[in-house]
Amino acid sequence: MSRRSRLAPAAVTAALAAAAFALSSCTPTSHAIVPSSLGVARSSADLEAVVDRPGPVVVETVVGADWEVPRAGLINLDNPRAKEAKLADGPEPIIIMLHALHHPAFGLYIVDTGVEHALRDDPDHAALRGLAADVMGVDKIRVRTDTASWIAEQKEPVRGVFLTHMHLDHIAGLRDVPSSAQVFTGPGEASAGGFVNAFVRGPTDAALEGKGDIHEWGYKPEPSGAFEAVVDVFGDGTVWAISVPGHTAGSTAYLARTPEGPVLFTGDASHTVWGWRNGVEPGSFSADRPRSAKNLERLRAFAARHPRVDVRLGHQELPPPARSP
Repeated sequence: MSRRSRLAPAAVTAALAAAAFALSSCTPTSHAIVPSSLGVARSSADLEAVVDRPGPVVVETVVGADWEVPRAGLINLDNPRAKEAKLADGPEPIIIMLHALHHPAFGLYIVDTGVEHALRDDPDHAALRGLAADVMGVDKIRVRTDTASWIAEQKEPVRGVFLTHMHLDHIAGLRDVPSSAQVFTGPGEASAGGFVNAFVRGPTDAALEGKGDIHEWGYKPEPSGAFEAVVDVFGDGTVWAISVPGHTAGSTAYLARTPEGPVLFTGDASHTVWGWRNGVEPGSFSADRPRSAKNLERLRAFAARHPRVDVRLGHQELPPPARSP
């Protein structure tokens, strides 16, 4: 056996190891990430002090599409409460949404992005296509209102996008958003490495094309607070970003103070009505289930302390709370 042939297995092993490392360290996007100049780090106590006061933000939730995905991804079926309820895996009906925040002083912002018009009208050229779309079951998405059509009806431009996280179903309408709109995420959301990113990076970059830098919220960790960290988005106490990592590295919930009361957008810290009501964290779709469970409990405890909070979940609709006139 020649020296070259004896070394071949070692060379192959090294090449495979290098490839595996490269895949595991792949980030979700190639877009540049910068610290956000918007927002002021506050304490959870600051948030709780104002949350029940009526505010000026007008909120609109737009259902972009109906869909169904495996229940095991949305709910941790190994959780004792799920086992006691005898929940089994199977298709779970969900929706894809965007939430509009109309602020009288700062303009129109959206939380997540709904569904791109091309996903219905020209799927071969949509950002979400190819292998990632096949794996996600995009063929099961039924569009109700595409993001481009909704934006065309607005009287003011979309100034920014507050992402709860960067999973493809939450950025699926981003290409319909004007390039002038800034995109905001939680720390680590756009830079966390992972094997799956090798498959989603292409569609993610396509969704972000032309959008410029990704702006990360400037949280200050709060070990003893009700949440890991919070940011007062406009500095006036009307809209808040809440750090709830677990589902993804930079998962963020948002709260807006409206004339009718506070509205909390959980993102996929809780996908479903059953998961929220029973305190069961998301399942296989989450990167860190223990941390996800902890932050879900923080959100539920917050909502219990403030029963007028209208909770808008990641993919299903809770009935709004009863509110006195």
